[in-house]
Amino acid sequence: MAVKLLMTWDILPAKEQEYFEFMVREFIPSIEKLGLEPSDAWFTVYGDQPQIMAAIRSSTLSRLQQVLNSADWQRLTEQLLDYVEELKLKVVEDRPGFQL
Repeated sequence: MAVKLLMTWDILPAKEQEYFEFMVREFIPSIEKLGLEPSDAWFTVYGDQPQIMAAIRSSTLSRLQQVLNSADWQRLTEQLLDYVEELKLKVVEDRPGFQL
């Protein structure tokens, strides 16, 4: 069964430019190297929701668990935390469209 890793966070003030550079140069390519597929990204412009909502697909739950337990994933999320706060993760069954 395919699954999605739903991720939410807020970008740290004054880190926006560095954050976007990190996402393009490091985060997304690293996700793909780990065998996962970025599928959705949403930026909240207005309202009381996390600033960023993203989804990453995995072909199976066991494959996703393998990645989440890897040293590469730990390193990547530690780097992400240099630019964001309130990082939250949630695993759900992969369905079409926006999921929360």
